[in-house]
Amino acid sequence: MDVLQTGRRRNRISPENTGGGTVVMNIGQHLTLPNGVTLKNRIVKSAMSEALADEYNNPTQAQIDLFAQWSKGGAALLITGNTPVDRMHLEHAGNFVLDPSSDMERVSALAAAGKSGGAKILTQLAHAGRQTPEAINAHPTSISDVQLDLPGYGRPTPAIESVFEEIIAKFVRSARLAEQTGFDGVEIHAAHGYLLSSALSPRINTRTDRWGGALKNRARLSIEVVRAVRKAVDPSFIVAVKLNASDFQKGGFDHADSVQVAVMLEAEGVDFIEISGGNFEEPTAYQHASKSGSTQIREAYFLDYAAAIKDALTIPLMVTGGFRSAGVMNDAIASGKTDLIGMGRPFITEPGFAAKLLIGEIEKAPAVEQDFPPANTLPRGAVLNWFCAQIALAGKTGAPDLAMSVVDGHETYLEQIKLATQLLLEARRD
Repeated sequence: MDVLQTGRRRNRISPENTGGGTVVMNIGQHLTLPNGVTLKNRIVKSAMSEALADEYNNPTQAQIDLFAQWSKGGAALLITGNTPVDRMHLEHAGNFVLDPSSDMERVSALAAAGKSGGAKILTQLAHAGRQTPEAINAHPTSISDVQLDLPGYGRPTPAIESVFEEIIAKFVRSARLAEQTGFDGVEIHAAHGYLLSSALSPRINTRTDRWGGALKNRARLSIEVVRAVRKAVDPSFIVAVKLNASDFQKGGFDHADSVQVAVMLEAEGVDFIEISGGNFEEPTAYQHASKSGSTQIREAYFLDYAAAIKDALTIPLMVTGGFRSAGVMNDAIASGKTDLIGMGRPFITEPGFAAKLLIGEIEKAPAVEQDFPPANTLPRGAVLNWFCAQIALAGKTGAPDLAMSVVDGHETYLEQIKLATQLLLEARRD
């Protein structure tokens, strides 16, 4: 039964009456997107930084095997980690890049692996902008010359008009390649401080031309990318967007802006919007420490922000960030605050947890981070890096090493990225 059917411009909610009662929406019910594609349930593996590409930024067998494992785990949809559309603007050296130089056999194998267990798969298209490491690009293209306030990142070069045209064209090119190689769709990354996200921020976007100033100008790059991609691919190809609910920085992209941009994106025919938050300087999306208040607030830390966005939309909304308990997930869907539940870290520690959660075998997804030391006692980024190290282990050996300490995982990942960067630069010189 279709409990929630979503049209391009309007939700058609048709609860089935069963003996005088109304069916309560939950994570096990399927969802039909505006383009007619049906997701078998409401659980989505959100994008994570896999860092498993080779020195030519092609998918490796470890990455392919990992997605095959995740596809069998019960989730309806898998989203790849950050997939740059430009080789000179990587999140890190381990990114899988999708452009005409990619090994299309490996890319097709990755897409096939993601679908092999019954899930659908999207690739997350991105341009790192000023968040490109200095070792990879000393002066990356950005919306302005405002430099990232972290070590290891160079002063960016503001884009000129012709460069914006090139960037839009690269997103289109990568989306077409994703379609040709078997992906079910793409997610345009306009969150977490990457190029499209920084363009939205008045703190970073200091331009006075048509790409800056008023919100409609700051949103222009995201809107034109989405518009061009939607036009270039088949109507049945999923086009989603990841958007910050807020940057959580003074003078940055705020929640009121986010609601307005979400409405703009809906008008461009996107199939769903994913809500997250923060950026490299304010890594809200990567936190692990418990928050004060109720269990629901501790688990779903973007849910209150998402509620206002959901009220403004008629297309499905996905919320990512902190979900663990089935009860919290079901309540979030039943209360109309979200349609899809995005999770990442539980897939690393137990790839098959979603199937167990859906049939009631377990009531809560794995939450190993709850046993970690407080964030303020650890090196910056240590928890995120521990999980990234576990992704690499799971891809290469078939299982993570949960006995590894947070600091050891952190240091292991830093060494992995250092080596990947060396190999990437050597490959470029060759």
